[in-house]
Amino acid sequence: MSPEFSLFPEQASTIASKVDALYFFALAMSAFFSLLIAVVIFFFFIRFRRRHAGEVGARAHGSMMLEVVWSVIPLVITMVLFVWGAVIFIEMKTVPEDATEYFATAKQWMWKFQHPEGQREINTLHVPLGETIKLTMTSEDVIHSFFVPAFRVKQDVVPGRYTTVWFEASKTGRYHLFCTEYCGSHHSRMIGWVTVMDPDDYQAWLAGGAPAEAPKDLGATLFEQHICNTCHLEDGSGRGPSLVGIYGQETRFTDGTTGIRDDDYLRQSILTPASQVVEGYLQIMPTYQGQLSEVSLLQLISYVKSLGGAPGAETSAEASAESTGESPE
Repeated sequence: MSPEFSLFPEQASTIASKVDALYFFALAMSAFFSLLIAVVIFFFFIRFRRRHAGEVGARAHGSMMLEVVWSVIPLVITMVLFVWGAVIFIEMKTVPEDATEYFATAKQWMWKFQHPEGQREINTLHVPLGETIKLTMTSEDVIHSFFVPAFRVKQDVVPGRYTTVWFEASKTGRYHLFCTEYCGSHHSRMIGWVTVMDPDDYQAWLAGGAPAEAPKDLGATLFEQHICNTCHLEDGSGRGPSLVGIYGQETRFTDGTTGIRDDDYLRQSILTPASQVVEGYLQIMPTYQGQLSEVSLLQLISYVKSLGGAPGAETSAEASAESTGESPE
């Protein structure tokens, strides 16, 4: 087969071969039993055909052994597929602890990326070979879906939420990126590239770009611009709770319920502060609904997370905040 055309996309990530192995096993089982059934039907068609007009077949009696066999065999095969698929699914959804967090924001009809060092890209993402990449994503408008066929990874990108996908590129090259969720009239144009580079080449590429300000620093600027620092004092003596070390911590609200201060909680607290008021404080914080862009929200959340939190707390929304790479709006 010519290099210009391939029946299947090349395997360019550590998870790709595992996904393909499961797929080809299911394909092989389907092909084997389809062929077997076709052969058996043809055999029975010849073996038990009516040889003369008055011939009547003998009455057949059921076989418990046969019933058990053709019930157990499909059960075993489907359980193998289930367990095998579950193992791969869990691996794909469990982000390794040593993953480096990159960020993405989807918008009709483009992909905006930001590196942890601050570099920003549109419709192109450069990553180093052999490094585990965690991509935290959100959408500014409608549902999109991040899909890199060569990596065998796909994840919906939902407005108002933060989703993650991870991969480790195993081969240098330039790989197609698609949006696989219909997102409007120019959906087919929402494509991009993931460029995998040798670590040294990647560092050289980083060094060649203009210096960029980290999302958490942009968030700190927003925090001061919106006068948040007058209520949320570091020592907790302000009219609002201190934000130092709160990320990932459990807190109690005035209605008696409890919750974890994660990315979604921080987002909700900014947009609809009356919905979850921390116990011991009055609801005096104004809503910023419609005043902050998705990018600005992510930057603010990134700043709050930089103030510390529970040990091992994931930096999910910070990712998206940083992923946008835009300046505060």
